[in-house]
Amino acid sequence: MRTSESLFFNNNEELIIDIETMELEEQIRRLLVFTRLSCNMTQKQLSEKSGIRQSNISRIECGSCTPTLETLKELASAMDKRIKIEFI
Repeated sequence: MRTSESLFFNNNEELIIDIETMELEEQIRRLLVFTRLSCNMTQKQLSEKSGIRQSNISRIECGSCTPTLETLKELASAMDKRIKIEFI
């Protein structure tokens, strides 16, 4: 199911992002928000579990800053996820 925001789900209900129409930073931002919400976590809960300040999570999610790979790994771990990077 595609949406106007270049996001859709495959048959396994995994979030797929149309990378041809979206910058990498925007993909990361949207995926972080989607994953956090799918884990039923607030920014505050993610902050407490990851050790990253809630204000920094907010800045990442709104696009005013770009997270480092280390920050993304900490956030992913706090949501019991891992990061997968592919060159396609």
